Amino acid sequence: MKLTLPVRENLELRTLEPSDAGIFFELTRKNDTYLRQWLGWLDDDKSVADTEKYIIDSNKRFANKEGLDFGIFYNNQHIGGIGLYPWDTANKKTSIAYWVGEELQGKGIVTDTLKAVIDYAFTEMGLNRIEITCATGNTKSSAIPKKLGFIFEGIAREGEWLYDHFVDLEVYSLLAKEWHKA
Repeated sequence: MKLTLPVRENLELRTLEPSDAGIFFELTRKNDTYLRQWLGWLDDDKSVADTEKYIIDSNKRFANKEGLDFGIFYNNQHIGGIGLYPWDTANKKTSIAYWVGEELQGKGIVTDTLKAVIDYAFTEMGLNRIEITCATGNTKSSAIPKKLGFIFEGIAREGEWLYDHFVDLEVYSLLAKEWHKA
């Protein structure tokens, strides 16, 4: 099931196809050192075949209403990702994670794509709660939920294993009734 969400001129979100695996893999390799500071999944993505399997599994999760992953495309170039997982339909909630290549940060791309995904989650998916967690110290990432009206709920102590150590996570949430598309 293919899904495209327009965000703004020259910026859109697309579910990925196995044929996107090579470009996705190269993008993560190019940004490996930068992304490794905050994202713990890079060691699971060691080859184009691993990336292709991830995309296939992601599409299965979407078909089963368990999750939704998008590639972020800027000027028709794949520059990052944003995903909702797990998609808890019983409790009408999900978590969102996001990333873009280092050279494209600070251009409002993640903020704008996040707005589109939040709107989709609340209006099309019928969800009530969205959570974002960011490692403490990841100020670029944590600035985004603050800007979009998420409520800081606290710190999940040692909430994530990052390669060789635990990191504390800042926890933010937004309810459907609080969402005011900016």
